[in-house]
Amino acid sequence: MGIDFKNRVAIVTGAGGGLGRQHALALAARGAKLIINDFGAAAAEGVVAEITAAGGTALANQASVSDEAAVAAMVQQAMDAWGRIDILVNNAGILRDKSFAKMDLADFRAVVDVHLMGAAICTHAVWNIMRAQKYGRVVMTTSSTGLYGNFGQANYGAAKMALVGLMQTLSIEGAKDGIRVNCLAPTAATRMTEGLMPAAVLEQLTPESVAPGLVYLVSEDAPTRTILCAGAGTFERAYVTLTSGVHLGLHADTPEQVAAHFAAISDRSGEIVPESGSAQGSNEVGKALAAR
Repeated sequence: MGIDFKNRVAIVTGAGGGLGRQHALALAARGAKLIINDFGAAAAEGVVAEITAAGGTALANQASVSDEAAVAAMVQQAMDAWGRIDILVNNAGILRDKSFAKMDLADFRAVVDVHLMGAAICTHAVWNIMRAQKYGRVVMTTSSTGLYGNFGQANYGAAKMALVGLMQTLSIEGAKDGIRVNCLAPTAATRMTEGLMPAAVLEQLTPESVAPGLVYLVSEDAPTRTILCAGAGTFERAYVTLTSGVHLGLHADTPEQVAAHFAAISDRSGEIVPESGSAQGSNEVGKALAAR
């Protein structure tokens, strides 16, 4: 057992079933003390009972992640019980799938509220605790839908890609205090995906096969600023990259020049993964100065 969580305290949101439950069970099996958060009280209590029966330690919590006061109380519950919070797994989510043309904006807002605002509220609630400890591990649950798109999921995709942006900045801000922040993009058959895929495919896509990736992302030797993709026991990494680009200057026909040079602008040889957003401006100004 290389990775262990003895004396570590973790909060897993949406942990009453599916991915969240497997994340929680995997962390508990390696010694973590857990807050099992799920909007459904019975579901959360069931997972607590499973963990306790196996000799682990866990408490149930049914805060809605989009309710700031309830989240603050959940964080206090962990602090009262164990005096620290080392790990936050932002896993809670909902679906309101429809094509954008037919989607009610209330359904757009509801999905953004739970996935994006829920993760921001939970992370904000533990952030200063982790800073004071000089230790923290935070995971945002992103999705291939956010990274690459999926018909009928504009709301979900927007929220999931927003979590990548949140991770990019928080990993920079948390670095000096020993806080590592990553994204997990799981492919799994859960309550949320039932009926979307054939049975033979679903059999491979177990939540259990994603959990090892999560375990690594919240371990002591975790990376930071990573988008780890996981499904069916396969693990990949996704990157947001920047091509080296072409300096065209500002002329009356620059729009036409952008069109004419679009293949060169898009050329991926020599592309980079920027360390921060300032890399784009540095590249642009550098090329402009070189062209003078």
